[in-house]
Amino acid sequence: MSVYEILELIFLPLLIVAALALPVYAAITKKKNGKSIRRAMLTNLCAFGAVMLCAIALPLGGFVSAEEAAETAAVVSNSAAGLGYLAAALAVGVGSIGCGIAVGHAAPAAIGAIAEEPKSFAKALIFVALGEGVAIYGLLIAIMILSKI
Repeated sequence: MSVYEILELIFLPLLIVAALALPVYAAITKKKNGKSIRRAMLTNLCAFGAVMLCAIALPLGGFVSAEEAAETAAVVSNSAAGLGYLAAALAVGVGSIGCGIAVGHAAPAAIGAIAEEPKSFAKALIFVALGEGVAIYGLLIAIMILSKI
């Protein structure tokens, strides 16, 4: 391997990860200090642009020969099923977390609205059910993914 290939394999991904992690760190520290996060978001946008510029200017690739490609084709077909299971699990998990956040905010507000105005029960129930629908959508997407595997 040449020095350029080593730099491309090791240091370029580290540089990209650092460029993406720095604005997140800046946003977290600005939020903790109570200051405006406008500058942190601008830094994040600039870092994203820098990463995209690196991806266009320095494309990774050319490390696999034709023989290796034939060998890895069988491995990829096996790993595709694993990635499908992972995608289904993420769809259900993230959908359920979103549902929990939505219901956690909507249910207390609905209870307060019903306590003040008992006629608003149907409206309050609809808002809570809309939050629960996010988990159902995640489950439907997972079923669709699993049917394709």
